[in-house]
Amino acid sequence: MEIRCAVQPYAWGKLGHTSEVASLQECAHPDFCIEETKPYAELWMGAHTSAPSLIKGSNEKLSEWISKNPDVLGESVRNKFGDELPFLFKVLSVNKALSIQAHPNKEHAEKLHRERPDIYKDPNHKPELAIALTPFEALCGFRPIQQIKQFLDRIPELKTIIGEAASNLQASDEAGIQSALRDCFQALMTCPAETIQEQLSMLVERHSTLDESSRSLENANLIAKLSSEFPGDVGCFCVYFLNYLILKPGEALYLGPNEPHAYLSGDCIECMACSDNVVRAGLTPKYIDVNTLCSMLTYNCEEADQKRFQPTAVDSYTQLFSPPVPDFAVAKIEIPGETSTYDIGPRSSASIILAVSGNGCAQHDMPVKRGSVLFIPANTVFSISTSGLKDTLLLFQAMANI
Repeated sequence: MEIRCAVQPYAWGKLGHTSEVASLQECAHPDFCIEETKPYAELWMGAHTSAPSLIKGSNEKLSEWISKNPDVLGESVRNKFGDELPFLFKVLSVNKALSIQAHPNKEHAEKLHRERPDIYKDPNHKPELAIALTPFEALCGFRPIQQIKQFLDRIPELKTIIGEAASNLQASDEAGIQSALRDCFQALMTCPAETIQEQLSMLVERHSTLDESSRSLENANLIAKLSSEFPGDVGCFCVYFLNYLILKPGEALYLGPNEPHAYLSGDCIECMACSDNVVRAGLTPKYIDVNTLCSMLTYNCEEADQKRFQPTAVDSYTQLFSPPVPDFAVAKIEIPGETSTYDIGPRSSASIILAVSGNGCAQHDMPVKRGSVLFIPANTVFSISTSGLKDTLLLFQAMANI
C-alpha cells in the first residue's frame, strides 16, 4: 500500500525547496505546497502515535489499520514487540544544529519514565541509525584522549573552563582515563554560564586573528557556525571533546545507548526505535538535564572513522545496515535502469520502503517514483521493474531486525 506521511516543521529544519524532506513530499504529492521561508525538518514514516502515516486513498491511519490486521507485522515481530510496528522511519533535513544529546538504555529509560514521566514520556530505549543522503555533519562519540589533551594544551579558553580536572588526563590505564574524561566533561557542562559566554566570545575573537591553517586546527569555522546559532552556549565547546564527522552520501552512523552526539547539518535517512527519550545538555532551547547526561555517557574514546557504521552486502543491488538491536534494520537498494525485475524480500517483518530517486514499476502497475512511500506486509515478495528506464532507482527499506 502507498502511504502518505507527516512532515514536521521544526525550527532547525532546512527552508523551502532546500529541504530534502519538502522536496520528497512534493514529488509524491503535488498538492503539497512548499513555502520558501518555512522549515521542513522531518518526514515521519510509520505508525507513531504523534504523527501516524495515512493509507493513500482511504486516509485511514496506518496504526489503526495494523491494529485490525496485526498478522501483517509478522509472527516474530508480534512475539517480540506485540501488535505494533517497533520502528519509526524518517528523513531529516538539518539546517541548524540539533542538541548535544544521548539516549538512555532500556533499563534507564524505564527508570527515568517512572521518576519523571512529564519529561521522559515513555519507557523505551531509542537507538538510532542515520544514513547520509547529502554530505552530513555530525558530532559522535568521544575523541581519542590524545586529541582532547592537544586541544586543552592549545586552546586557552577551553583550559580555563576545564581547570584542574584536566591534570588527571595523564592517567595511563583505561579506567583512569575514562574517570578523568568524565571529570573534564562534567567540568565543562557545569561551568557557570557567565564563564562559558565570556570564554566563547574570547575564542571567537581570537579565531578571527588566526591564519587558515591555525583556524583549521582549532575547528574555527565550526565554532563560528555553532556560536552564531547558539550564542554563548556550552555545547559549542563540545566540538573539542566529540568526534566531528562529515558523512558522504551512503555512509552511516549507529547511535547506541549513552553515546553522545549531535546532528549539525545535511540530509539523512534515519531509523529508530519508537521512543521520544532524549537527554539534552547543550545547543538547544529545550529542557537540559546535565547531571543525567554526564552520569550516563559511555566515555569510550575512538577515532572518528571508527564511528562509521558499515553495511553488509546482500546481493549486487542491496546493502543491509543491521545494528545490534532487534527494533530495526535498513536496507539500501539500488536497482539499475533497464532491470527487468528485482524481487525485494520476503522479510519476516513488515517494512516501509521510501523511493529517493529514479523511477520503477511495482506489481499491479503501481508506479514508484521519488517520494513514494510504501508499506509492505511481512513475508511478501515486492517485485519491481525499471525496464526501459535510464536512471537507477534508489530505495531505502526499514524493517524490524529479527
